[in-house]
Amino acid sequence: MSSPFIGEFCGTATLILLGDGVVAGVLLAKSKANNGGWIVVSAGWCFAVVCGIFVSKALGGEGALNPAGPIADAILNHGPWQKTLEMVAGQFCGAFFGAILVWLHYLPHWAETKDQAAKLGVFCTAPAIRNYPWNFFSEFLGTFALIFIASAVGDTMLVDGMKPPLVGLIVWAIGLSLGGTTGYAINPARDLGPRLAHALLPIAGKGGSDWAYSWVPVVGPFAGAIAALAVYKLLRS
Repeated sequence: MSSPFIGEFCGTATLILLGDGVVAGVLLAKSKANNGGWIVVSAGWCFAVVCGIFVSKALGGEGALNPAGPIADAILNHGPWQKTLEMVAGQFCGAFFGAILVWLHYLPHWAETKDQAAKLGVFCTAPAIRNYPWNFFSEFLGTFALIFIASAVGDTMLVDGMKPPLVGLIVWAIGLSLGGTTGYAINPARDLGPRLAHALLPIAGKGGSDWAYSWVPVVGPFAGAIAALAVYKLLRS
């Protein structure tokens, strides 16, 4: 039953369950983790990435969990597109499903939380200061750092099993250093899938899904990944 779709679906669902889950714990009213802060959120996403990669690889995926990297690789290396699109479909579907699980897990807390922005923030990112060109640059640079550093890790590590925790640490470093501007989506599936879930689910007292901003955490990461891989390949040639 394992396949690139199943692996990436389950791995990305795990990523969102634990990643959006830690955000829900910190933001939603009457959660025991309420007001846990940025260190808790960034650490939670680090561990979510590690768990998601292991699940994906065990079930036939590559542990990408992020369509930006595979699509950048397919564009620059000319395929294989069939496997890439299968992985990407699994990532978006898995992100949507993972967001549903987070909604169900915290079901009593939505009605207790009055802040509509906090509810949206469980599912997707938003800028600290809304300035679309600079918000785009933040997502571009964060994803550039992710792909560039992860490529270096892949080329220099000695043990394959070390890659998941090392990639998790990269995500943690990006969150701590660069995440304060836009919430570091750095992954189109991570943002768009849960944002769609927010729009469709009957979340008590929710507001809008901020579709006007939604292109930034999609286009920025794709552009950043393509640029990072191109620069890395050039420097390694």
